[in-house]
Amino acid sequence: MKEFNYVIIGGGCAGLSLAYELEVNNKLKDKTLAIIETREEYKRDKTWSFWKVFDHNFDDCVIKSWNNFTINTSESSRELTNKKFPYQSIDSGKFYKKVNSKLSKNSNVRFYRSLSEINSKNSIIFNSIYNKELDKSELWQHFQGVEIETPSNIFDEEIINLMDFNCEQRNDVHFFYTLPFSKNKALIETTWLSNLEDESLKDYDHQLENYIKKNLGIKTYNINFTEKGAIPLFHPSLSNNSKLINIGSVGGMTRLSTGYTFLNIQEHSKYIVKNINNIDKVKKFNLGKKYQFLDKVFLRVLERHPEKMPMIFFDMFKTSSSTIIKFLSNKSNIFEDINIISKMPKTIFLKALLN
Repeated sequence: MKEFNYVIIGGGCAGLSLAYELEVNNKLKDKTLAIIETREEYKRDKTWSFWKVFDHNFDDCVIKSWNNFTINTSESSRELTNKKFPYQSIDSGKFYKKVNSKLSKNSNVRFYRSLSEINSKNSIIFNSIYNKELDKSELWQHFQGVEIETPSNIFDEEIINLMDFNCEQRNDVHFFYTLPFSKNKALIETTWLSNLEDESLKDYDHQLENYIKKNLGIKTYNINFTEKGAIPLFHPSLSNNSKLINIGSVGGMTRLSTGYTFLNIQEHSKYIVKNINNIDKVKKFNLGKKYQFLDKVFLRVLERHPEKMPMIFFDMFKTSSSTIIKFLSNKSNIFEDINIISKMPKTIFLKALLN
């Protein structure tokens, strides 16, 4: 069986981002790479969204960027503007096409369906796949979204609704998310922060139809695309050694309080490529110990007081738009952290901190 210098397990966002970063930085001219991916074809299956707090490789895959966003509860609404850090959404179909087109030009890169097809004994392996079933009783962000198209112009395409809590909570945390790609096309998503054991929360089709018709007042529309997923808001215990490096969500690149992952993957990929010649010796990349600590406390409050979370999220956005964006994107300084923390209810967060 053929040997490879590098092996990437999982040809999704994390795996392909790393492969692309290796290729465009000429790290695969005299090195070989095997990508292990089970899917038979690549097509649009996800939408990745984030605030652009630093440059990345995939501006040409962006569906749209926005500088204005709102957050709503049943009682209040707040609108913020930020021209420095636009909110962006990436079409996974365009992403897959771009990366695979680039990789196909290099004969040192090969795709396989199974790790058993190659000799990986001496390879450095980058893994983006959970090889065990994760605990459904833990906290997850689970969601379903539909891209709808309407016969007339309905949407304000210059502003996104980041979180709309004006919906059924069912003793958990629930919000809707609307990204208008044009005046008659938008992605609308129902999102829950809860465990995965309660099947009653998964009537996503009903939730979306109800929200679109009653909250948005849209009676006639076509569904162009549907996406569905579940992101663990916890870090499972996984092995990570000099020959096996975890990447993507498996590698801790998901910000647990938000679910944001895409831009963290890009930063991790750049770090790996920069240190590729001694990757087995460098310090493990992470999003920052302070964010791990703050997210742990925040999620503890969320589990204990789901009914308070709409107002807690709403109050976080009382800071300046740059402060909240940098905090949610792991780029805040200590003064910005204090600004955010000062908006939180002191008693319940102190109790969560102590126990």
